[in-house]
Amino acid sequence: MTPISRSSPTRRCVLIAGGALAGLSAPWAARAATDAAWPRHAVVPGGVARIDLGPAATRPRAFADDAPLLVVGDPIVWTALVGIPLSATPGTAHIRVAAPDGERLLDYTVTPKRYTEQHLKVSPRTVDLSPEDLARHERERVHQQGVIATFSAPPAGDLKMRVPCPGRRSSSFGLRRFFNGQPRNPHSGMDIAAPTGTPVVAPLAATVIDTGDYFFNGQTVWLDHGGGLLSMMCHLSRIDVKAGDRLAAGQRLGAVGATGRVTGPHLHWTVSLNRASVDPALFID
Repeated sequence: MTPISRSSPTRRCVLIAGGALAGLSAPWAARAATDAAWPRHAVVPGGVARIDLGPAATRPRAFADDAPLLVVGDPIVWTALVGIPLSATPGTAHIRVAAPDGERLLDYTVTPKRYTEQHLKVSPRTVDLSPEDLARHERERVHQQGVIATFSAPPAGDLKMRVPCPGRRSSSFGLRRFFNGQPRNPHSGMDIAAPTGTPVVAPLAATVIDTGDYFFNGQTVWLDHGGGLLSMMCHLSRIDVKAGDRLAAGQRLGAVGATGRVTGPHLHWTVSLNRASVDPALFID
């Protein structure tokens, strides 16, 4: 075989082609690795849409209605992660992207998804609240609406979450129950059946932003993962953290219990993105 000299045109072509391929493959490889660190793309009610915003020197600001969105990526390509409410109507939706020269709208299409329904016959007193309980629930609902509106600096790094406690998934996200023919709101989280006292950990690095004992949710911890991405852990038997605590992924925050309106011990885990409850499975599967 004739060796290729340093000045050989053939060698120069090989180097140029190799450099071009490396230049093309490196960003795509980095992009693929980054995509794998984000929640799965599922443009359905209760899902997460990943919308490319294009290149920009600084992180763009984007909004779904009035809720700020989590924008991830880098100056080559920024991506908005959009939590889609379970109540979303299938069809065309849009986000707003703020720019120095004004705003632009980006459309996306929400596709239908049918979640499981469950019809139950129960005692009326387990369905209808007393005036006192209803008033308490309303006070707590207003408080938690304020909590869910939390928006802090976007998180850095991987957004994939770990399951917060071991156990069987006993109730799926989106399940809609009918009690004595009366529809209730779809299930807004993932239920994990586990014995009382089973440790519950942070699924992702977070700051504790709220704790309390609520009528429906029992002993509850809210976690802020950054950029409008939150977790809510409910029905705990104990709470081992307080507001302001900073937790690493996997750090204990409490224990499984059966507090609030439940029939047995389990963890209810809600993931909220831009104030919409989305399927936690998108972050762990």
